[in-house]
Amino acid sequence: MPYMVPQAPQTAQPIVTPPPVASGNVMTPAGMVIPGLGEQSYIENILRLNLGKVGTFYFTYENNSEWNAKVFRGMLEAAGRDHIIISDPMTGQRIMLLMVNFDYATFDEPLNYQYPYGLPARTDE
Repeated sequence: MPYMVPQAPQTAQPIVTPPPVASGNVMTPAGMVIPGLGEQSYIENILRLNLGKVGTFYFTYENNSEWNAKVFRGMLEAAGRDHIIISDPMTGQRIMLLMVNFDYATFDEPLNYQYPYGLPARTDE
């Protein structure tokens, strides 16, 4: 008759929930949160640093039979993750534009730009 090795009773392992980690922070494999890396250089963050400036905004609309590309000029009033709002300083008309169609923008003045990882802001000249 074969020898049977007794087995230890199995216990349930506790479920460990990692701590919340704010955007821009890092969590190590040991679960420690390292703060201070700051926001990264995303388009909406750069646009937010330049609210109130007048720019020319270029958009492409694929599969559009009337117009494929469109150019808008106006003052940047708001910038979200998926949209911007510009206004025509002469008429006051406001236009909301979706970032999914955004190609690029040009400005006639220096831009404020926040470097990623918490480095100080600067103005390009």
